Amino acid sequence: MKYVYLLESLTEPDKKYIGLTSDLTKRLEEHNAGKSPHTAKFRPWKVVVAIRFDNDLKAAKFEQYLKSGSGHAFSHRHFW
Repeated sequence: MKYVYLLESLTEPDKKYIGLTSDLTKRLEEHNAGKSPHTAKFRPWKVVVAIRFDNDLKAAKFEQYLKSGSGHAFSHRHFW
């Protein structure tokens, strides 16, 4: 089971992050502890949306889609 999650910085709300994990709580703690170089500067973070997938491959493909051009447009239209 995997989660595709979208984060928003609490200090700089224009900063967003899209990720994939099997443990959402632990991963958010890692982001907020500065353990990810991509998100350390803009902490703390909050989860805007998390989608659980039973199929790991579908989760990975959805994360890739959200990181694409049309996926960015989709996420901004529906989540942010």
